[in-house]
Amino acid sequence: MSATADGHNGQLAAPAHLVADADLPWVPSGTPGKSSKPLRFMGERGFVEMLRMEPGTVMPLHRHTGEVHVLHLAGERLLSSGERVGPGDYVFEPAGNVDWWKVVGEETLVALVVVMGEVEFLGPGGEVRFTASAATQRTAYEKHCERNGLAVKRLTDV
Repeated sequence: MSATADGHNGQLAAPAHLVADADLPWVPSGTPGKSSKPLRFMGERGFVEMLRMEPGTVMPLHRHTGEVHVLHLAGERLLSSGERVGPGDYVFEPAGNVDWWKVVGEETLVALVVVMGEVEFLGPGGEVRFTASAATQRTAYEKHCERNGLAVKRLTDV
């Protein structure tokens, strides 16, 4: 089969799924000063979100069951390793990574986050106190929309 003028070899790809940023709400979390804007729920594989945290907010001790990719758009955070991360920086966290961090400076932190697997929030003895997953994030998004009279956007593969 020869390529068509658009280079598709006669086969059409699945359509892209565009969701405008303005169509999505910031969903507050149980942590004061922290909210997220869901972009994609990928079933058990993970989720994609915009993360927003106010200065001074701490992300408590947690472990990743899968890879995490973070692109910082605004604000700064201080990692438990002592490294500072700011706008334009990219952070990769491998599966099994355990850390905590804090938003520092005067500017609100905004970052694009891709979470593969789950995030397990840990207690002082290392016990899992709460798990954030695509399912928990999706439920929080849907409940927020319901409470605020907002339409739930399709943010999944199906």
